[in-house]
Amino acid sequence: MRRRPTPPPSPLPQLHGIDPVRLRLPVDGTWETLGAFLHDRYAGGAGAAAIAGLLDSGGIVGADGRPRHAGEPYAPGAFVWFHRELPPEPEVPFPVVLVHRDEHLVVADKPHFLATTPRGSHVTETALARLRRDLGLPHLSPAHRLDRLTAGLVMFTVRPEDRGAYQKLFQAKAVHKEYEAVARHDEELAATLPRTVHSRIEKVRGVMAATEVPGPPNAASRIELLGHRAGLGHYRLLPHTGRTHQLRVHMNALGIPILGDPVYPEVTDPAPDDYTRPLQLLARRLEFTDPVTGRAHRFESTRTLAAWPPDAP
Repeated sequence: MRRRPTPPPSPLPQLHGIDPVRLRLPVDGTWETLGAFLHDRYAGGAGAAAIAGLLDSGGIVGADGRPRHAGEPYAPGAFVWFHRELPPEPEVPFPVVLVHRDEHLVVADKPHFLATTPRGSHVTETALARLRRDLGLPHLSPAHRLDRLTAGLVMFTVRPEDRGAYQKLFQAKAVHKEYEAVARHDEELAATLPRTVHSRIEKVRGVMAATEVPGPPNAASRIELLGHRAGLGHYRLLPHTGRTHQLRVHMNALGIPILGDPVYPEVTDPAPDDYTRPLQLLARRLEFTDPVTGRAHRFESTRTLAAWPPDAP
């Protein structure tokens, strides 16, 4: 099997903490000019006009940093870079709190409503982009991800050469993760807790909600009741696996969907700048042995859930 060539370093810096787009021209391409290739690649899409504008303005560059223009001969296998136009995003008005930083690892305490990494309409207003800008760490990369609506601890690697070691921790289930949630208190269910829920969860790309389907279980979550008052329960959730929306799906399946969840049991559509009903789910603790330094780590979020203030039992 032919190995893909290692891309040269980007000649463009990050913009607002976001990497430029890197595009490799097909080796078997028969286009006469760069402009013809880009026209065909982006034809019919919303980006066609933007690409044409970048070609005209010199916003598309080669490995040497020199602007490439539409009439230049097509160069099979060459790389080009450019920055996509970033539409304005509502600013998420909550800070990212730095919990830990060393030469290998950054642990942040993420607020509700802030995505971990760029995706869809959330690009510059993400924890990754903010931390890259604020800490001056352009190579910062996520070791795992946390849902946009979930608050709490999320880990990032500082050096590209360390990324795989930390990501493998999560793949090997070698990180102890604890979450807290607030949901309806059910006396009958409470009598069965603690318990571990097993099911098969599948998430279809483009569909907001994940679903439980028949088949061998691929998701397991331990559910514990920490306390209850005024009809609400305070729960500790321990995911043994890491399926998308796993804890939210399992709590909903038990008949106690997490407070503030806009997807389970039914999908609603709050305004993107509506911060009045945060999902009452918090990634509280992370514990693991550092694969690079060998140090034992135990990190804890300083955040609280609005529906269960600190003085509640």
